[in-house]
Amino acid sequence: MDRRTLLKMSAALGAFGIPLSVLLDSPRAEARPVGPKKPFDYAWLKGHARELSAKPYRSHKGDLPKSLKDISWDDYQAIRFRPDKSLWQDKGSDFHLQFFHLGLYFQTPVTMYEVIDGEAQELGYDPRYFDYSGKEPLGKLPEDLGYAGFRLQFHTDFKRDLAAFQGASYFRAVGESMQYGMSARGLAIDTALPSGEEFPDFVAFWLVKPKPGVDKVTVYALLDSPSTTGAYVFDLFPGRDMVMDISAALYPRKPIKRLGLAPLTSMYLVGENDRRVDEDWRPEIHDSDGLAMWTGAGEWIWRPLVNPPALRVNSFVDHSPRGFGLLQRDRNFDHYQDDGVFYNERPSTWVEPKGDWGKGAVMLVEIPTQTETFDNIVAFWNPEKPIPPGQEHLLSYRLTWGANAPQRPFELATTQATRTGIGGVIGQKHTHFSWRFAVDFAGGMLSMIGDNAKVEPVITVSRGKVEITSARPLHEIKGYRAMFDLVPDDSVEPIDIRLYLKQGDQPLTETWVYQYSPPPLNQRKLS
Repeated sequence: MDRRTLLKMSAALGAFGIPLSVLLDSPRAEARPVGPKKPFDYAWLKGHARELSAKPYRSHKGDLPKSLKDISWDDYQAIRFRPDKSLWQDKGSDFHLQFFHLGLYFQTPVTMYEVIDGEAQELGYDPRYFDYSGKEPLGKLPEDLGYAGFRLQFHTDFKRDLAAFQGASYFRAVGESMQYGMSARGLAIDTALPSGEEFPDFVAFWLVKPKPGVDKVTVYALLDSPSTTGAYVFDLFPGRDMVMDISAALYPRKPIKRLGLAPLTSMYLVGENDRRVDEDWRPEIHDSDGLAMWTGAGEWIWRPLVNPPALRVNSFVDHSPRGFGLLQRDRNFDHYQDDGVFYNERPSTWVEPKGDWGKGAVMLVEIPTQTETFDNIVAFWNPEKPIPPGQEHLLSYRLTWGANAPQRPFELATTQATRTGIGGVIGQKHTHFSWRFAVDFAGGMLSMIGDNAKVEPVITVSRGKVEITSARPLHEIKGYRAMFDLVPDDSVEPIDIRLYLKQGDQPLTETWVYQYSPPPLNQRKLS
Protein backbone atom coordinates (compact mmCIF):
# COMPACT_ATOMS: atom_id res chain seq x y z
CA MET A 1 0.00 0.00 0.00
CA ASP A 2 1.25 3.47 -0.78
CA ARG A 3 1.36 5.59 2.34
CA ARG A 4 -1.31 8.03 1.22
CA THR A 5 -4.00 5.45 0.43
CA LEU A 6 -4.95 5.30 4.09
CA LEU A 7 -5.90 8.99 3.97
CA LYS A 8 -8.50 8.27 1.32
CA MET A 9 -9.71 5.09 2.97
CA SER A 10 -10.32 6.68 6.35
CA ALA A 11 -11.54 10.12 5.34
CA ALA A 12 -15.29 9.51 5.05
CA LEU A 13 -17.68 8.14 7.66
CA GLY A 14 -20.17 7.26 4.94
CA ALA A 15 -23.83 6.41 4.80
CA PHE A 16 -25.36 3.66 6.88
CA GLY A 17 -25.84 0.26 5.36
CA ILE A 18 -26.95 -3.05 6.78
CA PRO A 19 -25.33 -3.92 10.13
CA LEU A 20 -22.36 -6.18 9.53
CA SER A 21 -23.53 -8.63 12.16
CA VAL A 22 -26.65 -9.32 10.10
CA LEU A 23 -24.65 -10.07 6.94
CA LEU A 24 -21.96 -12.17 8.55
CA ASP A 25 -22.21 -15.79 9.56
CA SER A 26 -21.32 -14.99 13.16
CA PRO A 27 -23.16 -16.33 16.24
CA ARG A 28 -21.79 -13.66 18.54
CA ALA A 29 -24.03 -10.82 19.65
CA GLU A 30 -21.78 -9.16 22.18
CA ALA A 31 -18.01 -9.09 22.25
CA ARG A 32 -16.85 -6.09 24.28
CA PRO A 33 -15.57 -5.76 26.85
CA VAL A 34 -13.98 -9.19 27.11
CA GLY A 35 -11.71 -10.80 29.64
CA PRO A 36 -10.97 -9.73 33.20
CA LYS A 37 -9.93 -6.27 34.31
CA LYS A 38 -6.24 -5.94 35.11
CA PRO A 39 -4.20 -3.17 36.75
CA PHE A 40 -2.46 -1.00 34.17
CA ASP A 41 0.08 1.83 34.13
CA TYR A 42 3.05 2.95 32.05
CA ALA A 43 5.53 1.14 34.26
CA TRP A 44 3.75 -2.14 33.52
CA LEU A 45 3.73 -1.41 29.78
CA LYS A 46 7.47 -0.70 29.76
CA GLY A 47 8.11 -3.94 31.61
CA HIS A 48 5.92 -5.79 29.13
CA ALA A 49 7.80 -4.29 26.16
CA ARG A 50 11.16 -5.16 27.74
CA GLU A 51 10.04 -8.74 28.35
CA LEU A 52 8.74 -9.03 24.78
CA SER A 53 12.06 -7.81 23.36
CA ALA A 54 13.80 -10.84 24.87
CA LYS A 55 11.59 -13.16 22.82
CA PRO A 56 11.77 -13.91 19.09
CA TYR A 57 9.70 -11.56 16.95
CA ARG A 58 6.46 -12.94 15.61
CA SER A 59 4.57 -11.11 12.91
CA HIS A 60 0.78 -11.13 13.04
CA LYS A 61 0.39 -9.62 9.61
CA GLY A 62 -2.16 -11.53 7.61
CA ASP A 63 -3.77 -13.20 10.64
CA LEU A 64 -7.25 -12.69 9.24
CA PRO A 65 -9.71 -14.55 6.99
CA LYS A 66 -9.12 -14.80 3.24
CA SER A 67 -12.32 -12.84 2.58
CA LEU A 68 -10.76 -9.79 4.24
CA LYS A 69 -7.31 -10.31 2.71
CA ASP A 70 -8.76 -10.46 -0.80
CA ILE A 71 -11.53 -7.92 -0.33
CA SER A 72 -11.88 -5.41 -3.15
CA TRP A 73 -11.32 -1.69 -2.73
CA ASP A 74 -15.03 -0.97 -3.15
CA ASP A 75 -16.12 -3.65 -0.68
CA TYR A 76 -13.61 -2.50 1.93
CA GLN A 77 -14.88 1.05 1.53
CA ALA A 78 -18.37 -0.37 2.10
CA ILE A 79 -17.43 -1.39 5.69
CA ARG A 80 -18.28 1.69 7.76
CA PHE A 81 -18.16 2.19 11.50
CA ARG A 82 -21.53 3.22 12.90
CA PRO A 83 -21.23 6.62 14.64
CA ASP A 84 -24.00 5.65 17.07
CA LYS A 85 -21.67 2.94 18.40
CA SER A 86 -18.80 5.32 19.14
CA LEU A 87 -16.93 4.67 22.38
CA TRP A 88 -17.50 7.16 25.23
CA GLN A 89 -20.46 8.91 23.63
CA ASP A 90 -22.76 8.06 26.53
CA LYS A 91 -20.25 8.81 29.29
CA GLY A 92 -20.34 12.61 29.29
CA SER A 93 -16.94 12.74 27.62
CA ASP A 94 -15.85 15.45 25.20
CA PHE A 95 -14.35 12.73 22.98
CA HIS A 96 -15.74 10.01 20.75
CA LEU A 97 -13.67 7.08 19.50
CA GLN A 98 -14.33 4.81 16.52
CA PHE A 99 -12.52 1.74 15.19
CA PHE A 100 -11.17 0.90 11.75
CA HIS A 101 -12.02 -2.53 10.32
CA LEU A 102 -9.35 -4.95 9.17
CA GLY A 103 -9.02 -5.87 5.51
CA LEU A 104 -7.38 -5.09 2.17
CA TYR A 105 -4.17 -3.14 2.94
CA PHE A 106 -4.67 -3.26 6.73
CA GLN A 107 -3.82 -6.84 7.61
CA THR A 108 -2.13 -6.55 11.01
CA PRO A 109 -4.65 -7.04 13.83
CA VAL A 110 -4.42 -4.49 16.64
CA THR A 111 -5.69 -5.31 20.14
CA MET A 112 -7.66 -2.57 21.91
CA TYR A 113 -8.04 -2.02 25.64
CA GLU A 114 -10.01 0.52 27.62
CA VAL A 115 -8.47 1.87 30.82
CA ILE A 116 -10.78 3.09 33.58
CA ASP A 117 -9.45 4.13 36.99
CA GLY A 118 -6.16 2.30 36.47
CA GLU A 119 -7.69 -0.96 35.26
CA ALA A 120 -7.53 -2.21 31.67
CA GLN A 121 -10.02 -4.47 29.92
CA GLU A 122 -9.84 -5.71 26.35
CA LEU A 123 -12.38 -4.39 23.85
CA GLY A 124 -13.20 -7.32 21.63
CA TYR A 125 -14.22 -7.15 18.01
CA ASP A 126 -17.96 -6.62 17.52
CA PRO A 127 -19.59 -6.81 14.05
CA ARG A 128 -22.54 -4.74 15.32
CA TYR A 129 -20.31 -1.68 15.27
CA PHE A 130 -20.04 -1.73 11.49
CA ASP A 131 -22.37 -1.40 8.50
CA TYR A 132 -21.62 -3.27 5.30
CA SER A 133 -23.03 -2.59 1.84
CA GLY A 134 -20.50 -4.51 -0.26
CA LYS A 135 -21.21 -7.09 -2.96
CA GLU A 136 -19.17 -10.08 -1.78
CA PRO A 137 -20.07 -11.94 1.45
CA LEU A 138 -17.42 -11.87 4.15
CA GLY A 139 -18.35 -15.18 5.74
CA LYS A 140 -17.73 -16.11 9.35
CA LEU A 141 -15.25 -13.85 11.07
CA PRO A 142 -13.32 -14.98 14.16
CA GLU A 143 -14.28 -13.72 17.60
CA ASP A 144 -10.76 -12.42 18.22
CA LEU A 145 -10.45 -10.65 14.87
CA GLY A 146 -9.25 -7.35 16.32
CA TYR A 147 -9.21 -3.95 14.64
CA ALA A 148 -6.96 -2.02 12.26
CA GLY A 149 -6.78 1.13 14.37
CA PHE A 150 -8.95 3.95 15.67
CA ARG A 151 -9.97 7.55 15.12
CA LEU A 152 -10.86 10.33 17.57
CA GLN A 153 -13.45 13.12 17.40
CA PHE A 154 -13.99 16.10 19.71
CA HIS A 155 -17.22 17.67 20.98
CA THR A 156 -16.77 20.70 18.71
CA ASP A 157 -17.43 18.49 15.66
CA PHE A 158 -18.20 14.81 16.15
CA LYS A 159 -18.40 14.25 12.37
CA ARG A 160 -14.76 15.02 11.61
CA ASP A 161 -11.57 13.51 12.97
CA LEU A 162 -9.03 14.99 15.33
CA ALA A 163 -6.55 12.16 14.94
CA ALA A 164 -6.26 8.63 13.61
CA PHE A 165 -3.93 5.69 14.19
CA GLN A 166 -4.11 3.24 11.29
CA GLY A 167 -1.73 1.20 9.19
CA ALA A 168 1.74 0.09 10.38
CA SER A 169 2.90 2.66 12.92
CA TYR A 170 1.42 5.64 11.11
CA PHE A 171 -0.71 8.23 12.84
CA ARG A 172 -1.91 11.67 11.84
CA ALA A 173 -3.85 14.61 13.20
CA VAL A 174 -5.46 17.86 12.11
CA GLY A 175 -5.25 21.46 13.16
CA GLU A 176 -7.68 24.32 12.75
CA SER A 177 -8.33 23.51 9.06
CA MET A 178 -9.56 19.98 9.98
CA GLN A 179 -7.59 18.70 6.98
CA TYR A 180 -5.46 15.58 7.05
CA GLY A 181 -2.12 15.72 5.29
CA MET A 182 1.23 14.39 6.33
CA SER A 183 1.69 11.57 8.84
CA ALA A 184 3.98 10.67 11.72
CA ARG A 185 5.29 7.31 12.87
CA GLY A 186 6.34 5.75 16.11
CA LEU A 187 9.75 4.80 14.76
CA ALA A 188 11.68 4.59 11.48
CA ILE A 189 14.23 1.82 11.00
CA ASP A 190 16.80 1.59 8.18
CA THR A 191 15.04 4.18 6.03
CA ALA A 192 16.64 4.54 2.56
CA LEU A 193 19.20 1.79 3.18
CA PRO A 194 19.85 -0.84 0.48
CA SER A 195 18.86 -3.57 2.95
CA GLY A 196 15.30 -2.22 2.96
CA GLU A 197 13.20 -0.32 5.46
CA GLU A 198 11.52 -1.88 8.47
CA PHE A 199 8.09 -0.62 9.52
CA PRO A 200 7.35 -1.27 13.21
CA ASP A 201 3.72 -1.85 14.11
CA PHE A 202 1.62 -0.60 16.98
CA VAL A 203 0.16 -3.97 17.92
CA ALA A 204 -1.94 -2.87 20.92
CA PHE A 205 -3.48 0.33 22.29
CA TRP A 206 -4.72 1.16 25.79
CA LEU A 207 -7.35 3.92 25.57
CA VAL A 208 -7.81 5.85 28.79
CA LYS A 209 -11.42 6.88 29.29
CA PRO A 210 -11.48 10.71 29.56
CA LYS A 211 -13.08 12.26 32.61
CA PRO A 212 -16.14 14.46 31.90
CA GLY A 213 -15.10 18.00 31.03
CA VAL A 214 -11.43 17.08 30.50
CA ASP A 215 -10.03 18.27 27.15
CA LYS A 216 -7.21 15.74 27.02
CA VAL A 217 -7.16 12.09 26.00
CA THR A 218 -4.34 9.66 26.81
CA VAL A 219 -3.42 6.66 24.67
CA TYR A 220 -0.77 4.03 25.43
CA ALA A 221 0.69 1.85 22.70
CA LEU A 222 2.90 -1.22 22.33
CA LEU A 223 5.26 -1.18 19.35
CA ASP A 224 6.79 -4.36 17.95
CA SER A 225 9.11 -5.19 15.05
CA PRO A 226 11.93 -7.59 14.19
CA SER A 227 14.47 -5.07 15.52
CA THR A 228 12.83 -3.57 18.61
CA THR A 229 9.87 -3.21 20.91
CA GLY A 230 8.62 0.00 22.44
CA ALA A 231 6.21 1.38 25.01
CA TYR A 232 4.55 4.69 24.09
CA VAL A 233 2.25 7.15 25.78
CA PHE A 234 0.41 9.87 23.84
CA ASP A 235 -1.30 12.81 25.55
CA LEU A 236 -3.52 14.52 22.97
CA PHE A 237 -4.64 18.13 23.49
CA PRO A 238 -7.06 19.36 20.81
CA GLY A 239 -7.34 23.02 19.93
CA ARG A 240 -6.48 25.41 17.15
CA ASP A 241 -3.38 23.23 16.92
CA MET A 242 -3.38 19.58 17.89
CA VAL A 243 -0.65 19.03 20.47
CA MET A 244 0.67 15.55 21.24
CA ASP A 245 3.05 14.99 24.14
CA ILE A 246 4.83 11.69 23.46
CA SER A 247 7.05 9.58 25.67
CA ALA A 248 8.62 6.33 24.56
CA ALA A 249 10.82 3.56 25.92
CA LEU A 250 12.63 1.48 23.29
CA TYR A 251 14.11 -2.00 23.78
CA PRO A 252 16.14 -3.16 20.73
CA ARG A 253 16.29 -6.86 19.95
CA LYS A 254 19.29 -6.45 17.65
CA PRO A 255 21.61 -3.72 16.34
CA ILE A 256 19.87 -1.09 14.22
CA LYS A 257 21.90 0.51 11.41
CA ARG A 258 19.80 3.66 11.04
CA LEU A 259 17.38 4.56 13.81
CA GLY A 260 14.88 7.32 13.11
CA LEU A 261 13.28 9.01 16.13
CA ALA A 262 10.16 11.17 15.84
CA PRO A 263 9.80 10.38 12.13
CA LEU A 264 7.58 12.49 9.88
CA THR A 265 6.45 11.49 6.40
CA SER A 266 4.96 13.70 3.72
CA MET A 267 4.50 14.21 -0.04
CA TYR A 268 6.15 16.60 -2.47
CA LEU A 269 5.42 16.15 -6.17
CA VAL A 270 5.84 19.57 -7.77
CA GLY A 271 6.26 23.16 -6.60
CA GLU A 272 7.52 26.55 -7.63
CA ASN A 273 11.16 25.51 -7.12
CA ASP A 274 10.93 22.05 -8.71
CA ARG A 275 9.04 21.48 -11.97
CA ARG A 276 10.59 18.10 -12.80
CA VAL A 277 7.08 16.59 -12.88
CA ASP A 278 4.99 19.31 -14.50
CA GLU A 279 2.33 17.61 -16.61
CA ASP A 280 -0.49 18.23 -14.13
CA TRP A 281 -2.79 21.24 -14.60
CA ARG A 282 -2.24 22.31 -10.98
CA PRO A 283 0.84 24.51 -10.47
CA GLU A 284 1.82 23.00 -7.11
CA ILE A 285 1.10 19.62 -5.50
CA HIS A 286 2.53 18.94 -2.04
CA ASP A 287 1.59 18.34 1.59
CA SER A 288 4.75 20.10 2.79
CA ASP A 289 7.09 22.53 1.05
CA GLY A 290 10.09 22.56 3.36
CA LEU A 291 12.05 21.19 6.29
CA ALA A 292 12.54 23.73 9.08
CA MET A 293 15.19 23.28 11.78
CA TRP A 294 16.12 25.16 14.93
CA THR A 295 19.56 23.90 15.85
CA GLY A 296 21.08 23.48 19.27
CA ALA A 297 23.35 26.45 18.47
CA GLY A 298 20.29 28.63 17.81
CA GLU A 299 20.48 28.78 13.99
CA TRP A 300 17.22 28.71 12.03
CA ILE A 301 17.44 26.72 8.79
CA TRP A 302 14.94 26.31 5.94
CA ARG A 303 15.42 23.59 3.34
CA PRO A 304 12.89 23.66 0.47
CA LEU A 305 11.78 20.16 -0.52
CA VAL A 306 12.32 18.70 -3.98
CA ASN A 307 11.15 15.69 -5.96
CA PRO A 308 14.63 14.47 -6.94
CA PRO A 309 15.55 12.51 -10.06
CA ALA A 310 17.18 9.88 -7.80
CA LEU A 311 16.99 8.92 -4.14
CA ARG A 312 18.50 11.67 -2.01
CA VAL A 313 19.51 11.49 1.66
CA ASN A 314 20.79 14.54 3.56
CA SER A 315 22.04 14.71 7.13
CA PHE A 316 22.05 17.97 9.09
CA VAL A 317 24.43 17.31 11.97
CA ASP A 318 23.44 18.89 15.26
CA HIS A 319 23.82 18.71 19.02
CA SER A 320 20.77 19.01 21.28
CA PRO A 321 18.32 20.14 18.57
CA ARG A 322 15.62 22.56 19.67
CA GLY A 323 13.12 21.54 17.02
CA PHE A 324 12.47 20.48 13.44
CA GLY A 325 9.45 19.88 11.26
CA LEU A 326 7.96 19.43 7.82
CA LEU A 327 5.95 22.58 7.14
CA GLN A 328 3.45 23.79 4.58
CA ARG A 329 4.34 27.49 4.59
CA ASP A 330 2.59 28.37 1.33
CA ARG A 331 -1.09 28.88 2.23
CA ASN A 332 -2.17 30.66 -0.97
CA PHE A 333 -4.97 28.75 -2.71
CA ASP A 334 -4.08 30.39 -6.01
CA HIS A 335 -0.69 28.64 -5.94
CA TYR A 336 -2.38 25.21 -5.93
CA GLN A 337 -5.80 25.67 -7.56
CA ASP A 338 -6.94 22.41 -5.97
CA ASP A 339 -10.55 22.60 -4.81
CA GLY A 340 -10.76 18.88 -4.12
CA VAL A 341 -8.12 18.10 -1.50
CA PHE A 342 -7.04 21.69 -0.69
CA TYR A 343 -3.27 21.36 -0.37
CA ASN A 344 -3.12 24.95 0.89
CA GLU A 345 -4.84 23.79 4.11
CA ARG A 346 -2.61 20.80 4.89
CA PRO A 347 -1.17 20.90 8.42
CA SER A 348 2.47 21.43 9.26
CA THR A 349 4.01 19.20 11.93
CA TRP A 350 6.70 20.36 14.35
CA VAL A 351 8.87 18.17 16.61
CA GLU A 352 10.02 19.74 19.87
CA PRO A 353 12.47 17.50 21.76
CA LYS A 354 12.17 17.30 25.53
CA GLY A 355 15.43 16.93 27.36
CA ASP A 356 18.84 16.69 25.72
CA TRP A 357 18.86 14.49 22.63
CA GLY A 358 22.64 14.72 22.42
CA LYS A 359 24.61 14.43 19.18
CA GLY A 360 23.09 13.25 15.96
CA ALA A 361 21.51 14.58 12.80
CA VAL A 362 18.17 15.54 11.35
CA MET A 363 17.95 13.30 8.31
CA LEU A 364 15.91 14.19 5.24
CA VAL A 365 15.04 11.49 2.72
CA GLU A 366 13.60 12.55 -0.64
CA ILE A 367 12.36 9.78 -2.95
CA PRO A 368 11.55 10.25 -6.64
CA THR A 369 7.86 9.98 -7.46
CA GLN A 370 5.57 10.51 -10.42
CA THR A 371 2.35 10.58 -8.42
CA GLU A 372 0.86 12.45 -5.49
CA THR A 373 -0.44 9.19 -3.98
CA PHE A 374 3.03 8.28 -2.69
CA ASP A 375 4.55 9.83 0.42
CA ASN A 376 8.10 10.42 -0.78
CA ILE A 377 9.46 12.66 1.99
CA VAL A 378 10.76 11.41 5.36
CA ALA A 379 12.43 13.42 8.13
CA PHE A 380 13.64 12.15 11.52
CA TRP A 381 16.30 12.47 14.21
CA ASN A 382 19.14 9.96 13.91
CA PRO A 383 21.18 9.73 17.15
CA GLU A 384 24.95 9.53 16.71
CA LYS A 385 25.34 6.63 19.11
CA PRO A 386 23.40 3.45 18.30
CA ILE A 387 21.23 1.90 20.98
CA PRO A 388 22.73 -1.46 22.03
CA PRO A 389 20.38 -4.47 22.11
CA GLY A 390 19.09 -5.25 25.55
CA GLN A 391 19.29 -1.67 26.79
CA GLU A 392 16.48 0.81 27.40
CA HIS A 393 16.35 4.09 25.52
CA LEU A 394 13.98 6.78 26.77
CA LEU A 395 12.85 9.81 24.81
CA SER A 396 10.15 12.46 25.04
CA TYR A 397 9.00 15.06 22.56
CA ARG A 398 6.04 17.19 21.55
CA LEU A 399 4.33 17.09 18.17
CA THR A 400 2.27 20.10 17.10
CA TRP A 401 -0.06 19.87 14.09
CA GLY A 402 -1.31 23.16 12.66
CA ALA A 403 -0.88 25.92 10.12
CA ASN A 404 2.30 27.28 11.71
CA ALA A 405 5.13 25.87 13.77
CA PRO A 406 4.80 26.86 17.45
CA GLN A 407 8.51 27.70 17.47
CA ARG A 408 9.71 30.08 14.76
CA PRO A 409 12.15 32.97 14.40
CA PHE A 410 10.54 36.29 15.32
CA GLU A 411 13.58 38.51 14.83
CA LEU A 412 14.66 36.85 11.59
CA ALA A 413 12.84 36.89 8.27
CA THR A 414 11.71 33.53 6.91
CA THR A 415 11.74 32.10 3.41
CA GLN A 416 8.49 32.77 1.56
CA ALA A 417 9.29 31.28 -1.84
CA THR A 418 12.07 29.61 -3.80
CA ARG A 419 12.08 29.79 -7.60
CA THR A 420 14.61 28.43 -10.05
CA GLY A 421 15.22 28.59 -13.79
CA ILE A 422 17.77 29.22 -16.50
CA GLY A 423 20.37 31.83 -15.61
CA GLY A 424 22.02 34.61 -17.56
CA VAL A 425 21.23 38.23 -18.43
CA ILE A 426 18.07 38.93 -20.39
CA GLY A 427 18.86 40.36 -23.82
CA GLN A 428 22.45 39.14 -23.79
CA LYS A 429 23.73 36.01 -25.50
CA HIS A 430 24.42 33.15 -23.10
CA THR A 431 28.04 32.05 -23.24
CA HIS A 432 27.82 29.35 -20.60
CA PHE A 433 25.23 27.36 -18.67
CA SER A 434 24.02 28.68 -15.31
CA TRP A 435 21.02 28.14 -13.08
CA ARG A 436 19.12 31.05 -11.51
CA PHE A 437 17.84 31.05 -7.91
CA ALA A 438 15.36 33.64 -6.63
CA VAL A 439 14.63 33.41 -2.90
CA ASP A 440 12.04 35.65 -1.22
CA PHE A 441 12.30 36.55 2.48
CA ALA A 442 9.75 38.38 4.65
CA GLY A 443 9.12 39.06 8.32
CA GLY A 444 11.52 39.86 11.10
CA MET A 445 13.07 43.29 10.67
CA LEU A 446 12.97 43.42 6.86
CA SER A 447 9.85 45.59 6.75
CA MET A 448 11.68 48.20 8.89
CA ILE A 449 14.67 48.53 6.60
CA GLY A 450 14.83 51.48 4.22
CA ASP A 451 15.25 51.05 0.48
CA ASN A 452 18.74 52.56 0.60
CA ALA A 453 20.02 50.24 3.31
CA LYS A 454 22.92 48.01 2.35
CA VAL A 455 21.46 44.49 2.53
CA GLU A 456 23.85 41.83 1.30
CA PRO A 457 23.35 38.18 0.37
CA VAL A 458 25.84 35.77 1.91
CA ILE A 459 26.12 32.77 -0.42
CA THR A 460 28.31 29.68 -0.15
CA VAL A 461 28.37 26.67 -2.48
CA SER A 462 30.13 23.33 -2.22
CA ARG A 463 31.20 23.46 -5.89
CA GLY A 464 30.89 25.69 -8.90
CA LYS A 465 30.85 29.48 -9.18
CA VAL A 466 28.29 32.07 -8.06
CA GLU A 467 27.60 35.14 -10.22
CA ILE A 468 25.05 37.92 -10.80
CA THR A 469 24.15 38.26 -7.11
CA SER A 470 21.66 40.78 -5.75
CA ALA A 471 19.36 41.55 -2.83
CA ARG A 472 16.63 44.12 -3.32
CA PRO A 473 13.39 45.15 -1.62
CA LEU A 474 10.21 43.33 -2.62
CA HIS A 475 7.44 45.63 -1.45
CA GLU A 476 4.66 43.23 -2.42
CA ILE A 477 5.61 40.98 0.50
CA LYS A 478 7.25 43.65 2.67
CA GLY A 479 10.49 41.77 2.31
CA TYR A 480 13.52 41.18 0.12
CA ARG A 481 14.38 39.02 -2.87
CA ALA A 482 17.85 37.49 -3.17
CA MET A 483 18.95 36.37 -6.63
CA PHE A 484 22.06 34.66 -7.95
CA ASP A 485 23.24 32.34 -10.70
CA LEU A 486 25.12 29.13 -10.04
CA VAL A 487 27.57 27.97 -12.69
CA PRO A 488 28.15 24.25 -12.02
CA ASP A 489 31.30 22.32 -12.84
CA ASP A 490 31.22 19.31 -15.16
CA SER A 491 29.98 16.90 -12.46
CA VAL A 492 26.34 15.88 -12.08
CA GLU A 493 26.74 15.28 -8.35
CA PRO A 494 24.50 17.48 -6.14
CA ILE A 495 25.78 20.92 -5.11
CA ASP A 496 25.00 22.22 -1.60
CA ILE A 497 24.05 25.90 -1.32
CA ARG A 498 23.63 28.18 1.70
CA LEU A 499 22.20 31.68 1.71
CA TYR A 500 21.16 34.36 4.19
CA LEU A 501 20.81 38.13 4.14
CA LYS A 502 22.71 40.47 6.42
CA GLN A 503 23.11 44.17 7.13
CA GLY A 504 26.62 44.84 8.32
CA ASP A 505 27.42 41.98 10.68
CA GLN A 506 23.79 41.39 11.66
CA PRO A 507 21.90 38.45 10.07
CA LEU A 508 18.42 39.44 8.89
CA THR A 509 17.06 36.07 7.77
CA GLU A 510 17.05 32.41 8.57
CA THR A 511 19.56 30.31 6.63
CA TRP A 512 18.22 28.97 3.35
CA VAL A 513 19.88 25.73 2.26
CA TYR A 514 19.37 23.88 -0.99
CA GLN A 515 20.76 20.95 -2.93
CA TYR A 516 20.93 21.39 -6.69
CA SER A 517 21.54 18.52 -9.11
CA PRO A 518 23.13 19.80 -12.34
CA PRO A 519 21.97 18.16 -15.56
CA PRO A 520 24.41 16.13 -17.68
CA LEU A 521 26.68 18.19 -19.92
CA ASN A 522 24.74 17.28 -23.07
CA GLN A 523 21.51 18.59 -21.53
CA ARG A 524 22.80 21.99 -20.37
CA LYS A 525 20.93 24.27 -22.72
CA LEU A 526 21.86 27.94 -22.86
CA SER A 527 18.31 29.22 -23.33
